[in-house]
Amino acid sequence: MNRVPHRRGVLHTGLALSLSLALPAARACEFFTTNLRIVHPWTRATARDASFAVVCMKFDDVAQADRLIGVETPVASGAEMGGAGAGPGVDFVIPEGRESVLSEAGTHVRLTGLKFPLEVAREYPLTLVFEKGGVVNATLSVDYTRFK
Repeated sequence: MNRVPHRRGVLHTGLALSLSLALPAARACEFFTTNLRIVHPWTRATARDASFAVVCMKFDDVAQADRLIGVETPVASGAEMGGAGAGPGVDFVIPEGRESVLSEAGTHVRLTGLKFPLEVAREYPLTLVFEKGGVVNATLSVDYTRFK
């Protein structure tokens, strides 16, 4: 028996194919504002008695300079900047046209007042607040434990 494809099915298939070729694929660890892309917010697993966790991530595709001014998550009571030259609160400048990184070795966000240990391979809600880009609901991934 010879089946003739339905016109609607052919149109849906063509539309899906053309959209997949035209739009860039977003990975699960990428989040966007109107100004920039946030890549892989992560932290390490913490000990049972840890009071803070260091959060790292990358900002790229920066079309307009912005500033990270807030970080909230249900796993901690607060957040502040850490690393060389860090002050109280969250305030991180993201210049236009450049890649910026929050890392363990440099400037980073420190989640303070952890409510429970962060476990390897878990993900937790993370809200990032930008001066121009607004609020971004992201996911904080917990990677491997720090070796001593």
